[in-house]
Amino acid sequence: MALPIPQPALVIRYSYLWHSEFTAGREEGVKDRPCAIVAAVRTDDDGTYQVLVLPVTHSAPARPEDAVEIPLDTKKRLGLDDERSWVCLTEWNEFHWPGPDLRMLPGGDESTVAYGFLPSRLFEKIRTAFIAKASQGTAYGVKRTE
Repeated sequence: MALPIPQPALVIRYSYLWHSEFTAGREEGVKDRPCAIVAAVRTDDDGTYQVLVLPVTHSAPARPEDAVEIPLDTKKRLGLDDERSWVCLTEWNEFHWPGPDLRMLPGGDESTVAYGFLPSRLFEKIRTAFIAKASQGTAYGVKRTE
């Protein structure tokens, strides 16, 4: 499998570890899910990156400002299901790319971990709102180990 270069706005399949699972002592995510890369910084010459991802969930946020809904046309273009989905802004996972928690896409193309890119305006809305939450201390990160 050829891995893509991690880039902001790329949606990948990943075994996401929710902050609540982490604080309960779990080290592995319970479910593989789409996640949006919001930052990717190359850390050395061998292709290792430090990557920060936000989870995509079908659960509507308790507070509308805690997530950004993905439009149905974008979900279809990415090959996601038809249910409503949101990018969660209140938490993230951070890991070294490539990492053991990347997952192949289900069903169709099992040669990649990437669904595709979010549209630039949608991604900018997500990124701006996430940075505001993180700056206010209302978003929580989980640093994943290898």
